[in-house]
Order: sequence, then structure tokens, then C-alpha cells
Amino acid sequence: MTAGPSYLNFKTEDYPWKPGVNYRLHPEAYRVGKGEQGVLICEPYKSEIGPHWRFKDVAAATNSSETIYSLFIEYLSNGDFVGADMARKYLQMGYTRARRYANYKGGKKYDAGDGYALLKRGTGEDEKAKAAQIYSKWKEAEANSCYAALKSAWKKERG
Repeated sequence: MTAGPSYLNFKTEDYPWKPGVNYRLHPEAYRVGKGEQGVLICEPYKSEIGPHWRFKDVAAATNSSETIYSLFIEYLSNGDFVGADMARKYLQMGYTRARRYANYKGGKKYDAGDGYALLKRGTGEDEKAKAAQIYSKWKEAEANSCYAALKSAWKKERG
């Protein structure tokens, strides 16, 4: 039995990432968090990376993941951990969203009309499964030794 989607009990005031903060100017306000948290809020990175984020098919996912990975490397080379972490999150989100569409028709995991019951898996698109494989580049970003050292230090200092 599932508790349903986490967004049902979402409390904006408790969320550590806030709209209206420029995380490049105020990196001290940034928290690493789990997985993809904060990815759709943190500016200016959302505006820099988000327009490149696509997973419609293999070609779009390939172009997107390569572009975002190059931004990841650029942020690292500039010593911008927050930008690198955000790029890594977009790569991970490309993978997870493509997998969601591969597993569930239309990307819908829960049936809102039936008490948010979990829908049947295996009804999605094969093309999205292939796109998700392309987006496994997020694992390469996560394993980058420079990124890993910066992330470890950041979490110790700031959370």
C-alpha cells in the first residue's frame, strides 16, 4: 500500500530552497538535499540549464544530456559547486522522468480519481526507456572526483 505522491503533503515553508533567491550571488543559502530537490527553483541555474532539458526521444535526450553535462563541467571548472550540483540534478531528473514515462502511460504514476492508487507499470513508451539510458550520464557526473570532493566539503560546511 502506497501513501500516495509526496506532493500531497508538501509544505512550502519547510522547503529549504526558495524562489527569489539568486543562488549564484548567495550560494550560502543552497543545500544539497536528496536527489533532485530544489532543481526547479534555484535561479539562475534553473534558467540556464532548464531550457536544455529534454527526454522526448533518444535524439533529444542525447543532445540534452551532452549539453547539460558540458554545463556541469563548465560550472566545475569555474569553481561553482551550486551550478555543478544543479546540472547533476537535471541529468538525474532526465533519467528519472524518462523512466517514469517508460513505466507509466503518460508519465502518470497515481490515479487521482481513485485515492491516488498506484497505476499499473509497464504501460509506458519504449522510446522513453531508451532516452533514460542516455541520461545515465548523471552517474558519470556523480562519480566525478572533483565534484565528489566539493559535494562532501559543501555538505560538511553547509548541509
